[in-house]
Amino acid sequence: MLDPATTALLRAVLDEVCESVSKREIGARTHVASKILEAATRGEISPEALKQVGRDALSHAPTMWP
Repeated sequence: MLDPATTALLRAVLDEVCESVSKREIGARTHVASKILEAATRGEISPEALKQVGRDALSHAPTMWP
């Protein structure tokens, strides 16, 4: 279980990384969130490192459009 401060950090990173992604792109946002969470559970809590994980995940995220 993550502490409230880490949870807030992960949410902020997700929001920043996905700021240009429509709220309706649930698949992409979920993919990015899962990769950020995976990194955090491995001990990565640096905001910049988490943002990079999120950006990398976003570039490989599933989309609704071909």
